[in-house]
Amino acid sequence: MPMAKVNRQTVDLSPYPDLIVIYLGMRLRHPRGLVKFFKLGAEIRKSVDAGPDGLLCHENLLFSPVHGGMRQYWRDYASLEAWTRTLPHQTWWRDFLRDSEGTGFWHELYSRRGGMEAVYDDMPAPIGLGSFAPMQPARGRMFGARGRLARDGDGAAPAPVLAEHEV
Repeated sequence: MPMAKVNRQTVDLSPYPDLIVIYLGMRLRHPRGLVKFFKLGAEIRKSVDAGPDGLLCHENLLFSPVHGGMRQYWRDYASLEAWTRTLPHQTWWRDFLRDSEGTGFWHELYSRRGGMEAVYDDMPAPIGLGSFAPMQPARGRMFGARGRLARDGDGAAPAPVLAEHEV
C-alpha cells in the first residue's frame, strides 16, 4: 500500500503581533464543586457566544473526569484585560476569590509579544508551569496578570476585580 503524503500546513500570525493564548482550568476538589463547575461552564458558553471584542477562538478541553478547561486566543492583552473587568467575568472572579466552592482554578497565559504568567488558586497539586517552576504567593506585583507579565507601562491599568487586601 503506497504511503500518503502528509498535508503539512502552518499559519501566518503576522496580523496578530500581540496575540495572547490563555489556558484556563477548573478542577473539582470536593463533590460540592460539581455544581460550581457545571454552572460556570454554562455561563462561560453564553459569554463566548456573545462574542467579546478581541476573542478570536475558544476551545473547551477535558483534562480528566474531574478537571476541565478551555483554551482561548485573544487579539491582544488589552482586549483580554478589558473583558476581565466586565460582567459577567467580574462576578465570576470576585465570587471565586471569596469562596472556591470545592474547586480549584488555574490559568497560564502566553504572549506572542513576549512573556508568560500563571496563577493557581486552591489547586490540590502543582500543574503546568507550577509543576517545575518555583511557586510563590500571588501577592504584591505578582497579584495580577499585568504585574506578572511586567506590563505596568502598557497604559492605565484597570482596577482589579478585587483588591489584594480583600483576598
